[in-house]
Amino acid sequence: MAKDYYKILDVDKNASQEEIKKAFRKLAHKHHPDKQGGNEEKFKEANEAYQVLGDEKKRSQYDQFGSGAFDGSGGGQGFGGFDFSGFQGGAGFQDFGDIFGDMFGGGRSRQRERRGSDIQVDMDITFKESIFGVQKEIELTKSDTCDRCSGTGGEPGEAMDTCKDCNGDGVTIGIQRTILGNIQTKQTCATCQGVGEMPKKPCATCHGQGVDRKKQKFTVTIPSGVEHGAMLRVRGQGEAIKGGQTGDLFVRLHVPQDKHFDRQGTMLISEAEIGFTQAALGDTIDVKTVDGSVDLKIPAGTQSGAQFRLRGKGVPTNRGRGDQIVVVRVMTPQKLSRAQKKLLEELDLKQ
Repeated sequence: MAKDYYKILDVDKNASQEEIKKAFRKLAHKHHPDKQGGNEEKFKEANEAYQVLGDEKKRSQYDQFGSGAFDGSGGGQGFGGFDFSGFQGGAGFQDFGDIFGDMFGGGRSRQRERRGSDIQVDMDITFKESIFGVQKEIELTKSDTCDRCSGTGGEPGEAMDTCKDCNGDGVTIGIQRTILGNIQTKQTCATCQGVGEMPKKPCATCHGQGVDRKKQKFTVTIPSGVEHGAMLRVRGQGEAIKGGQTGDLFVRLHVPQDKHFDRQGTMLISEAEIGFTQAALGDTIDVKTVDGSVDLKIPAGTQSGAQFRLRGKGVPTNRGRGDQIVVVRVMTPQKLSRAQKKLLEELDLKQ
């Protein structure tokens, strides 16, 4: 019976090879027999479809003649006539290691770039520094590319030999047994660490490692408007490794609370105390901002809890600055002279 491989993988007939691969990966993970709820028959069916559509030549034959072009029998064949005897050739064999490497605990067939470890540090900054930003110097002892050999691991001017374990490829090839048969996998060569070369004479400083631990100082720019707990990423300032990419540095910021300001996003909130007479008759008072003191006009009849907005005195953003809200607290006098008491009694202020 003719099979619709496009329907099996749920892709369009004009689908790209990448779309076909993604569709197969999705079905393979879903139906793999070793997974809970897996379906071996559907897994085999998806695999059969991918072995044809994942190969441009076979796909062209299928589009012309249908699945009948691949029906057959013979030693070492299975799943509708596809040869799984060695996984050394054919469509998608490299992809199997990529797809199932995690399932079976082995390496992946496609070589990923090696990368050094990330570093995380904690940094304390002041409240005002968090508002306006600041540059801070950091001192770390970490692995970095060896200055003497520039990361090659060999003495300057000395020749390099091709790694005997990987023949200069930087990877070693292994065979991984699965329920589908043997899958070819690739792993970073442990001898040359993926470089493909070995120094004839190891570097006197790093002893062939290509990296050296050293104390370093560098400046980190803290942007304006950061909040407590923010994590900054400084690319390329983590641990270095031979033949790979340097890791990153992550800086976690700690910002203390300020006794004058409460921050809510881009808005700063502060309080100002005024006297009974100032609230009743109005006045101009001195108010603290992160930029310094400014004058705030208090209109007559101001009630306790009234809020006044100082525009552009909040936290800087890409679109400008937020505002500052000043909450006024009217203080009721606690100690009055006889004359003051008499005047208040004469005013008879009930409201």
